[in-house]
Amino acid sequence: MSDAHVVVIGGGIAGLAAAAFLSGAAGGPARARVTLLEASERLGGKLWGGEVGGVRVDLGAESVLARRPEAVELARAVGLADALEPPTTAKAAIWTRGALRPLPGGQVMGVPGDLDALAASGVLTAEGLDRARHERTTEVGEDVAIGRYVADRLGQEVVDRLVEPLLGGVYAGRAEEISLRAAVPQLLPIARGGGSLVEGVHRLASRPAVVGTPVFQGLRGGIGTLPEAVAAACAKAGADLRTDTPVTELRRTPDGWRVLTGDGTALHADAVVLAAPAPAAARLLRTDAPVAAAGLDGVEYAGMALVTMAFRRSDLAGAPAGSGFLVPPVDGRRIKASTFSSNKWGWLERSAPDAFLLRTSLGRHREEEALELPDEELVARSLADLGEAIGLTARPYATAVSRFRAGLPQYPVGHLDRVARVRSAAERVGALALCGAAYDGVGIPACIGSAAAAVAALDGLLTPATGEGPTERTMGA
Repeated sequence: MSDAHVVVIGGGIAGLAAAAFLSGAAGGPARARVTLLEASERLGGKLWGGEVGGVRVDLGAESVLARRPEAVELARAVGLADALEPPTTAKAAIWTRGALRPLPGGQVMGVPGDLDALAASGVLTAEGLDRARHERTTEVGEDVAIGRYVADRLGQEVVDRLVEPLLGGVYAGRAEEISLRAAVPQLLPIARGGGSLVEGVHRLASRPAVVGTPVFQGLRGGIGTLPEAVAAACAKAGADLRTDTPVTELRRTPDGWRVLTGDGTALHADAVVLAAPAPAAARLLRTDAPVAAAGLDGVEYAGMALVTMAFRRSDLAGAPAGSGFLVPPVDGRRIKASTFSSNKWGWLERSAPDAFLLRTSLGRHREEEALELPDEELVARSLADLGEAIGLTARPYATAVSRFRAGLPQYPVGHLDRVARVRSAAERVGALALCGAAYDGVGIPACIGSAAAAVAALDGLLTPATGEGPTERTMGA
């Protein structure tokens, strides 16, 4: 192991993953002595669990994308292999045009690959379906907003009633602004290759690696157990994990970095992994990496709230079917989605057979007013929409509200170019790597992959020297 000391700033899943890769807690070789600094009172960021009505449940993210390996691999590495569990049901619906309608199969982020399934779902009007069947061609350059592109090809109604609710569930953003290249890169070769978009999506959705494999995975006890397990593995490997420790200043020195914390403690680091959200990262880089800071200043965030409710099954006329539903913004509802947690996760139903847990989400980019409302009002708005959508009349015996005031970074057209400029500027400073949701994807596997890339970028510094010392590029001399 190198005797280098690496300070990781930020204790969300990206920062924890970076600490695990550096300390050897993820099963690989130990690369450095690690100190992780988290400003808040807990680790895990948007991944955490709690109790609602005596039932353990996720209060943040609840699943990981299984078709990317990073999150599943990290879970296995920290002892959670036996806890991995796919959803019991993935039958989701879209609440639109006054009814719950099945989410059509064969789509990718709302872009249809099976027009017969789309027609059978009833999601589109007859006019919208006819427009989708008369696909138009359009040229795509380096990047384009996914909403604009799909509207040009298949019509605005496909965007409004399919793409928007799917993207809203991931980014809480707006399809007319979100980058195709950054958010749905698998569609870019189809867009540039000519031919039918629908047929291209059909081929993509029909690949053997996709058909028959779960899209998502959960963990018994909730995804909130993942950061807990990673943190425990890091501590066992010797990493120093500190909460309630904001970093107030980060300055480059001739032999590394000086990290100043809120209580006045100064740490020396041979290298820094900056895993904080973009605004905090920009503030810390303002002096020594002003170009990177300026790029990070331009990253916008969406806020959202999650309302978790526990019902007694005996109070329900009948539990709703399926895993939940999405809500297109065009329909003007208060909630944007609801997850029927007790249906979706078998472990939750087994652990609390007499309770029915569900949750709703509210808020999207530039529409975060809901976050300022009291908990009681968010619950009331959720219940009103649930009453219309599924006929729910029961009242919950317990509720919890989770707020993410700057929870999801937005990926507009040009986002990947911005990230490249930021990383290039950080690399020129030396002994500095960036990771997290603001860069390579907002999902849990993407954040973990971002952490792995950040650690790999520091390998030249962390590997014991075999020559005369660190290179000029590594140390930023």
